[in-house]
This record gives sequence, structure tokens and C-alpha cells, in this order.
Amino acid sequence: MTNDTGARLRAEYVGDGGSHAVFSRKVAAYVASRPDYPAALFDALEAFGVLGRSTVVADIGAGTGLLTQALLLRAATVTAIEPSDEMRAACDEALRAQAGYRSLNGTAEHTGLTDGCVDLITAAQAFHWFDVDAARREFLRVLTPGGLVALVWNDRVRTDPLHVAMDEVFATYGGAKRGAMLAHEDRSDVPRFFAGAAVREIDLPHEHLLDQAGLRALAFSRSYMPQSDSDAGQAAERDIDGIFERFQQRAQVNVRYRTVAFVGRPGAG
Repeated sequence: MTNDTGARLRAEYVGDGGSHAVFSRKVAAYVASRPDYPAALFDALEAFGVLGRSTVVADIGAGTGLLTQALLLRAATVTAIEPSDEMRAACDEALRAQAGYRSLNGTAEHTGLTDGCVDLITAAQAFHWFDVDAARREFLRVLTPGGLVALVWNDRVRTDPLHVAMDEVFATYGGAKRGAMLAHEDRSDVPRFFAGAAVREIDLPHEHLLDQAGLRALAFSRSYMPQSDSDAGQAAERDIDGIFERFQQRAQVNVRYRTVAFVGRPGAG
């Protein structure tokens, strides 16, 4: 078995048409439940000198545009690169009217961008799907000489009792796909991606309030969870509703995160 945990993760989804196809079925769940990113993240990027009113940005694996939308408030232009037609359509629907926005059907390994055209590449909740070496080559091709990359995550606070309970649901219903995801979540590929270059880190608290439908959607937005209308999905939904009742206050639960980012320019590798 390969030691490349990223390759193992991607291989788990081949029979489902690849990860792109899986996420195409989860657009509504993403829109209903996934958290945005704190303003302090963008303040930090501005303080680093990598984001500003003249910055040209490519947001890789943009999904429904949660990071893209915030970047548009601070940058000159933002191109959302997203391989899922359904995800990209949701992003377009939300953002097409905003100045400086466009989208492309592309991936981290084949963005569709021209050489040396972007100052900042961002990737939020997407790096674990990349072919690291191919993505590094592509990013270096499209970056300007001083351009940088920001890899961003909203990490669940795993010790929080709500997340502990949700992890029990994920362990019950996530199967081999969840196992492959966990094996790849140590981020050992992040240093390999930057290939010895200097990297600055950002670590910030964040939180997101969800109602009962939102907590269901958050669970089913995960790639390894079964479809909500399947027998397994219906059983999972009952478990999630039980968790909501345990933790809700005023008909909402507070979902706690740490927003983490790694910012630098990849080495040649």
C-alpha cells in the first residue's frame, strides 16, 4: 500500500466518480452549514503585505465561494477555480454581480490561468485533495515573481464536547473514506508543498452558530458521509438530532473552530 496518504484519499473516491462528483451532490449542505472565515485572517494577510486593493488572487477549490467572497472585499480581482460544475454554479450565483469576480473550471494541478498572472493563491479546506508536486509546479507557474500562497483551514476544536459527539457519528458512518481522510489530516504534506521555503502561520479562534437543520447539513457536507436520504443517512440524522438536543441553547448550537493558515512561496522542490 502506498505511503502517499493524499493518493490513498483520492483513490477512495474513484468509484464515486472522484471527489469532484461527491462534492457536486453536497452543494446545498455546504451553503447551509459551512462557516465563513474571521476578519482577523484577512487583517493578518494584509499585515503580511500579501493582500491589498491591488492584489490579484486565485482561490483554488473555491467551492461555493465562502473564502472568495471575503477576499473580494480586500483585493482587486479574485478568480474562483473550482472543478465541480455544481459548486462553481453556486459560487457564480452568489458572487457574479461583484466587481472583480470571475470563475474558471480548473484544479490545483491545472488552473487554466496564464503564466505569472496572480499575486496570491489561496486554498481553503482544499489542500488535502491536491497532488502536491503537480500543484506546486502549477502555482509557481501562475504566480508573479513575488507571489505567495495561503493554505487555509477552519479546524474543528476536537476537544469541544459538541465535536466529540459529532466525531462519534462520523466514526460510525464515515467508513473507509473517513479513515483515509484522518490519515491525511496530519498535514505532513504542507512542508513538502513549501519545499523548505519560509512559512508564516496564522492561528485564530472562530465560531459558527447553527440551528438543527444546519447541524444536519454540516454533518452531511463531509465527503465521507452517506447521502442523507439513504438508510445509513437517515440513521445518522437521528443521531445528529440527538446531539443537537443535548447541546442546543435557544435552538442553536455554537460550533467552535480554529482558523489556521500557512503563508509562503513554495520552493522549487
